[in-house]
Amino acid sequence: MANPIDFYFDFSSPYGYLASTRIDALAARHGRSVVWRPHLLGAVFKINDQRPLASIPFKSDYTARDLARSARLLKVPFKLPTKFPVGATAPSRAFYWVNDKDPALAKRLAQALYHAYFAEDRDISSPEVTCDVAARLEVDRAELAQALNDPAVKERLRTEVDAAIARGVFGSPYIIVDGEPFWGSDRLDQVEKWLETGGW
Repeated sequence: MANPIDFYFDFSSPYGYLASTRIDALAARHGRSVVWRPHLLGAVFKINDQRPLASIPFKSDYTARDLARSARLLKVPFKLPTKFPVGATAPSRAFYWVNDKDPALAKRLAQALYHAYFAEDRDISSPEVTCDVAARLEVDRAELAQALNDPAVKERLRTEVDAAIARGVFGSPYIIVDGEPFWGSDRLDQVEKWLETGGW
């Protein structure tokens, strides 16, 4: 059995959102599964002195245009959120709490949270909104609300973020195939070629 692909992303990352709509189908074409791994870019930014794209002159204007163009090409619903970026702690904790019980459901939750933020302009940094989105997938709202403040769930996310940093993950999306890292949704074509050829 071939190794799974690691798909690192931040829920506040629009390029992570675009990649999330393609990564599983891409992997399946090559007999691979995908392990989804949300992390927090804010923790990385503190280490390497990065800033969010929205705060960088010129680059922010280009990025807004590029995202809209890329979404149209992929036929993915997209609207740059009114509040952008946002903290991804609540959705990330929710993901890992669900993932420990049902990884398939956790992926659907991740997709629903991304859609809520980048297609419906809902502020998923809010625990209430995160719980609302999860409830649509029949996740128990009250249990999830409690879990978001559970010290064990908080520690789980910290552990995942630390593990991502230890692997050198610095962006979103960040994809690792058999130890080979690829950064950015614009690298998915290279990921596909790597899977086709076994690398170069």
